[in-house]
Amino acid sequence: MRLADHIADAGMELPVVRQISWNSPFYWLRAGWRDFKANPLPSLAYGILFGLGGDLIILALLGHPYLVTVAVSGFFLIAPLLAAGLYELSRRSARGEKILFIDSIRCFRRNSQSLAMFGLLIALLVLVWERLSAIAFSLLGSAGDANTLLFLGHVFFSGEHTRFVFAWLGLGGILALFVFALSVVSVPMMLDRDSDFVTAMLSSLYAFMHNPGPLLLWGCIIVLLTLLGFATLLFGLLLIMPILGHASWHAYRELVE
Repeated sequence: MRLADHIADAGMELPVVRQISWNSPFYWLRAGWRDFKANPLPSLAYGILFGLGGDLIILALLGHPYLVTVAVSGFFLIAPLLAAGLYELSRRSARGEKILFIDSIRCFRRNSQSLAMFGLLIALLVLVWERLSAIAFSLLGSAGDANTLLFLGHVFFSGEHTRFVFAWLGLGGILALFVFALSVVSVPMMLDRDSDFVTAMLSSLYAFMHNPGPLLLWGCIIVLLTLLGFATLLFGLLLIMPILGHASWHAYRELVE
């Protein structure tokens, strides 16, 4: 039985999900760039917050190598919730409104309970991933090595821990894919329709299952662009994260009727 059938049997009603093309993610990026140009100052403000937050996390955890990797992966997990203000900018821009950065932050007051519950779920998943990583890296020894780059280079490129690397990356990939499927339209939907977080997450999961190919491509684009931002010591995130946030709003608008 399909997911939609199970949901219908449970008495829940989800919005109609559209079939999208492989070109859609590139359209979303172009639309995100247009929204960025339409709201340059508040968008850059969010970019600065992403960049500074990432820098602070990395700097604070440099002495704990396994936590650095968790911080980077956790960044991907919590980004959809942190980008809610960018969704609000795009939503209001589509209505022809011009708002300030402070106005976009007020979106967290709308449907705050559902947003908080979704945030709690993501936080729990990040905590589980952190504990699993802590245990896994501690089995290698020297997880507290002060030289993070040397430690990570030894783990990932020495060839001595190949099975560990593949297992760790595989588990992290499964978790990231699961969170991506739950969040691809959930936060925009909670802001736009005041949906409860369960309905929003199920709608997101249904949208992913209905369009796995294009949305996997979209996920790869998000990861590659975000890693590019990290490669520039997070300064690239000043531009990349706002565009991705705006683009994610347009992904929601195309996926959900």
